[in-house]
Amino acid sequence: MKFSTSIAVALLLLFVAPAQAESEVERYRSESSNELAQARDIFQSLEKLAEEKTVESVLVPLNELEVVLGKTASRASLFYNVHPSQEIRDIAENQQKEITKLGSEINLSRPLYEVCKAVDVAEADPQTKRYLEHTLRDFRRSGVNQPEDVRNKIKLLNDELTVLGQELSLNTRKDVRSITLTSTNDLAGLPEDYIAAHLPDENGKITITTDYPDYLPFNRYAENDEKRLELYKEFKNRAYPRNGEVLKQILIKRYELANLIGYKNYAEYVTETKMVETAATVREFIDKVSAIARPRADAEYAVLLKRLQQIDPKAAEVGDWQKTYLQELVRKELFEVDAKKIRSYFQFGKVRDGIFDLTTALYGVTFRPWDTEVWHEDVQAYELVDGDKVIGRFYLDLHPRENKYKHAAHFDLQAGLAEKQLPVSALICNFPGKDDESALMEHSQVETFLHEFGHLLHHLFSGNQKWIRFSGIATELDFIEAPSQMLEEWVWNAETLKMLAINAEGEPIPSEMVESMVAAKEFGTGLFVTHQMFYAATSISIYDRDPTDLDLSKTMNGLQDKYSLFKHVPGTHMYANFGHLYGYSAMYCTYMWSQVIAKDLFSRFEEAGMLDRETATDYRNKILAAGGSKDAADLVEDFLGRPYSFEPFANWLKSDVEQHGGKRP
Repeated sequence: MKFSTSIAVALLLLFVAPAQAESEVERYRSESSNELAQARDIFQSLEKLAEEKTVESVLVPLNELEVVLGKTASRASLFYNVHPSQEIRDIAENQQKEITKLGSEINLSRPLYEVCKAVDVAEADPQTKRYLEHTLRDFRRSGVNQPEDVRNKIKLLNDELTVLGQELSLNTRKDVRSITLTSTNDLAGLPEDYIAAHLPDENGKITITTDYPDYLPFNRYAENDEKRLELYKEFKNRAYPRNGEVLKQILIKRYELANLIGYKNYAEYVTETKMVETAATVREFIDKVSAIARPRADAEYAVLLKRLQQIDPKAAEVGDWQKTYLQELVRKELFEVDAKKIRSYFQFGKVRDGIFDLTTALYGVTFRPWDTEVWHEDVQAYELVDGDKVIGRFYLDLHPRENKYKHAAHFDLQAGLAEKQLPVSALICNFPGKDDESALMEHSQVETFLHEFGHLLHHLFSGNQKWIRFSGIATELDFIEAPSQMLEEWVWNAETLKMLAINAEGEPIPSEMVESMVAAKEFGTGLFVTHQMFYAATSISIYDRDPTDLDLSKTMNGLQDKYSLFKHVPGTHMYANFGHLYGYSAMYCTYMWSQVIAKDLFSRFEEAGMLDRETATDYRNKILAAGGSKDAADLVEDFLGRPYSFEPFANWLKSDVEQHGGKRP
């Protein structure tokens, strides 16, 4: 497979010293400018095309245009979110704006639309027909059929939304908050390694930040309820109040954009090309799932409240900041599961290497270091090898630092194209282990690692497409999470978990411990699902209406009281840092919709075995490698041999703890 040296250099430009050499900054500036110029040249040539409109004269150069734009846009997105150099981040920020402007010109170009419409694909292969069909559909959804004055308004709105989206993300990324402890007694309940990493300063003060390696263990283990609440409030108030107004402007402009294109609201617009198809289906799904989960959630909540009353006899309800701590106590007491003992088996370095080993066992591929430049000394680079052939490359940027993206996500750097370019990915997370690979992770962090690695594999395995828009995770938004959610099952299986759960003495996690973990994990399922439906309801409810008079706090707080058993905590404003309200817009339901499909996909592995190579190969070929070459429902049917079903998900949700081998609370 060919891989262009120029493309490789363009992707991997910047060596990462904190004090960035000026030449490196200028190199990125120059390369980015050249890429935009190249894209514009292709675009303008297509607009003026006078020769016969054929697949070769129109669709092939259009595909190249998407390759160039996709490459520069992906790199700009990554660097804006993670690069240590402020100069590079500034260039990337401006690049995103310029890409949006050019993208709007392309999507709203009537001449280009007419050129594409003139292409005859009657004798073409199915993928080429699909490519043209999707291209024309997306032109129309961009507003290309609208009058010129409307198209100009659409361009302006797209430009403004890009700036607002950048601001929303930046505000959250930069707002790292903290609380101060005045005594080591306030760390009671936390693991020894956490306490050792949070020693008092010269003034006897201990700082706990809202970054995940600090926040997650404190939220789970700290016995001091007052301090847990204090940190919870800081966490939920990141980027408040600034992002309140930013989000409101995003909602208003997206509503106006949808109206200009001919839709009632943005929710109707964004759901049209998804598996759900309509906003009404989203609401029906939310209420259906909530109704199924509620009895289980009520029973679980009663258990937590009873446990809280052992600590505070006057307690009348469980606070949102208390649920994780109480669930940990219940799981330890009822199922003999001690998360602090469990985490001793999850050393960062062994988890990473174990995920590689697990991938090898499933798919027969191997990993090797990739000798290339990186944007920070913490970043590691690898090649994915199938036999003797490199099929993809990727970066792991897995530890927190200043000005870096604060969550966990997969960034695609380059989509693969058959015989032309390899797929390249980057995994961005915030795990412990920056200076010590034996640093311990929470099991939930391991699950997150594998989930995001599932996105990476999806991107790399699908990198052999003819048309770039079907390469990578180029499928419906409400299917995107399904493959990664299914892969999470492998961290709940004794056979597969032992591949990455090894303690300091070299001992794999005991099977009995995993069995207890599996039994215990089912407790809290109802509470989790109902809380997720609160998020999903918020997502659809702020996008399926005119947001002019929308009160974000009142709306979100009311929906939390309706769907979740954990009420809104006064003085918190989660919408200010709930980034999915921008990225997923009205479609946060995708996480649970994808979970429905993930449970069904997993049924084949349950039957054949978690490490069954034949099933894994079939899954790789029919789901992962297929990318966007078919509709998601068709991909699932290819793998399962039937249409996807809601039943496995409903059965899982209705089941109680006793059915999964545990003790009834």
